[in-house]
Amino acid sequence: MKKALQLASVASMIDQFNMPNIELLKSLGYQVDVVADFTNPGTIDKKRTQQLIKNLESMDVRVIDIPIPRKLDIKLIINAYKRVKELIYAENYKLIHCHSPIGGVIARLAAKDKRKDGTKLIYTAHGFHFYHGAPIQNWLVYYPVELVCSRWTDIIITINQEDYLRATQRLKCRRVFYIPGIGIDIKKFSDCTINREQKRKELLIPQDSIILLSVGELNRNKNHTVIIKALSKIYNKNLHYVIAGKGELENQLQSLANELRIGNRIHLLGYRSDILYLYQMADIFVLPSFREGLNVSLMEAMASRLPCISSRIRGNVDLITNEAFTANPNREEEWIEKIQYICTLNLQQIGHDNYDFIQSFGKEKIKKIMYDIYSDCE
Repeated sequence: MKKALQLASVASMIDQFNMPNIELLKSLGYQVDVVADFTNPGTIDKKRTQQLIKNLESMDVRVIDIPIPRKLDIKLIINAYKRVKELIYAENYKLIHCHSPIGGVIARLAAKDKRKDGTKLIYTAHGFHFYHGAPIQNWLVYYPVELVCSRWTDIIITINQEDYLRATQRLKCRRVFYIPGIGIDIKKFSDCTINREQKRKELLIPQDSIILLSVGELNRNKNHTVIIKALSKIYNKNLHYVIAGKGELENQLQSLANELRIGNRIHLLGYRSDILYLYQMADIFVLPSFREGLNVSLMEAMASRLPCISSRIRGNVDLITNEAFTANPNREEEWIEKIQYICTLNLQQIGHDNYDFIQSFGKEKIKKIMYDIYSDCE
């Protein structure tokens, strides 16, 4: 039986981005193996990780736990490279689809000579680290590495317009596709209804609050601090900020909120399995990140008919095209202005406009494109 490998840095990336791809490969008759770090799974908790493993095994997918670093740790990278290369040569995969910057380098370096035997290498860039406005060290490190690796890549998939142009103009891969993310189940989010009062009561949030919501890992890139600082300077005390996600900055964010005397209006919920309902409970979605590929939570919020404010960066501007609802991630005063401004508008109408816009990002459209790409690798 022909074999395919899906490789990502952490299990959460498999869970959040790659399950549809695995299902497609299975439908095309592939035996699928999945490589990721399942011990330190990223943004999902242990319970969700175990459920993910069960789901994969129920699909007859082999789960292989290899710690692939997300940071430049040479020792860990070398160890991961050796294990991945040994696996690739033992299994003779017909197709390898890799994700994440370091995972993508490891997989392509390990498999480059197997292309002579007909192995096809696909790399999905979930946001190049060398982007407009990126630190110079990103260009000095990540761009040369990607330039070399692109020579060993049969197909590069980009998920935003800026990365697509950069890949076609600056990299050596002959086939580059733009696919707007993994697609979302629009109906799932648009049709969801909940008792908003009950949900707010459950989370100990006053009923008359205006809730700003963010969904994502608590790290520096997600830039939650700019919203916390902005809220401390906005007179409206009914504004509450809810963050769903876990990460290394949890204590730091709570300490900042307490220091600014708004600790009672900042709600760090940790990992949640009820994101669908949080969108329905919220009034405004905010995404202040410094760097994104094409953010799934922003698309989900739009499908949930939420008005959104995002940072004015690559990927986000593919989704939020009205600059009135974008802000510089570094400028706190812009976030103050945008939050105050959107609160004066018809939030329901803005939410409906977002819902109309996101229709072209449905999962069935993306599924068809990926099916054609995989089929073409036969």
